[in-house]
Amino acid sequence: LIRSINDPEHPLTLEELNVVEQVRVKVNDAESTVAVEFTPTIPHCSMATLIGLSIKVKLIRSLPERFKLDVHITPGTHASEHAVNKQLADKERVAAALENSHLLEVVNQCLSARS
Repeated sequence: LIRSINDPEHPLTLEELNVVEQVRVKVNDAESTVAVEFTPTIPHCSMATLIGLSIKVKLIRSLPERFKLDVHITPGTHASEHAVNKQLADKERVAAALENSHLLEVVNQCLSARS
C-alpha cells in the first residue's frame, strides 16, 4: 500500500529511495495493528513529518478502521526523531494537519499515481 507513495521533494517513490522497506513494516492481523518504520533520506530531512503523515493517511484510507496504526522514524536516523514521532502519534495533531487544505493537497500529491 505504501511503496508507491511519492517523495515530496524527489521524482521517486519512498520505496525507490529506501525510505520504506518491507522489513520495516509489521502487520499483526490478529491484534489489528500495523507498525511502519520509515527512514528519512538524510538526518535533517525537513520533510520527515510530511512523509510520515502521507504514510499514515494512505493506511487510514486503505485499511479497515479496526487497525491501530503506528508510523514512526527508524530509531537513530533523524535529528528530530522524537518530535516527529510525537506529532505522528498524536491523533488530534494529525486530524488538524489534515484540515489544512494546503497540507492536504501536498499529501494527496504524494499519494497520487505518477503520470
